[in-house]
Amino acid sequence: MRTRLALVLAAVLAGPAAAPAASAPAAAQVPGARLFEIVTETGMPHLEWNLRHAVVTELRCVTRSELASTFWMLRDVSLQDCRLDAQHVASDEQADYTLVCAGGHGTSGSARWTFEGDRATGQLDVRLGGKNMTFWQRITARAVSACP
Repeated sequence: MRTRLALVLAAVLAGPAAAPAASAPAAAQVPGARLFEIVTETGMPHLEWNLRHAVVTELRCVTRSELASTFWMLRDVSLQDCRLDAQHVASDEQADYTLVCAGGHGTSGSARWTFEGDRATGQLDVRLGGKNMTFWQRITARAVSACP
């Protein structure tokens, strides 16, 4: 459990640059792709103040459906056996997901996305190993233009 927590902490401090990139075709070639400004906030409430909150901003070409998989923490080695499964898609405005992990380590969580016009907001909440150690990632994405 301490190892998993240490990996998560290291990933939060390193940010999305440390997570392996998802292999996908260039978004500019995918129909419907738009250039989004994506702001990702990551919080670990049980840490000291100066370590508990990190914010990363990036510009990326993605489709609206790909936004649901932009939680970079899920690409980190500490959660490599976890994925988000669609739980409930209420409408074009909201989708809920359950975090499913195959490793038997007790990590659990959920995510919710809301879509409104050119703006999308998602939050991933994770509880590590069945303990009271948690973290969250909140993404605010705003379409800024067509992909270059």
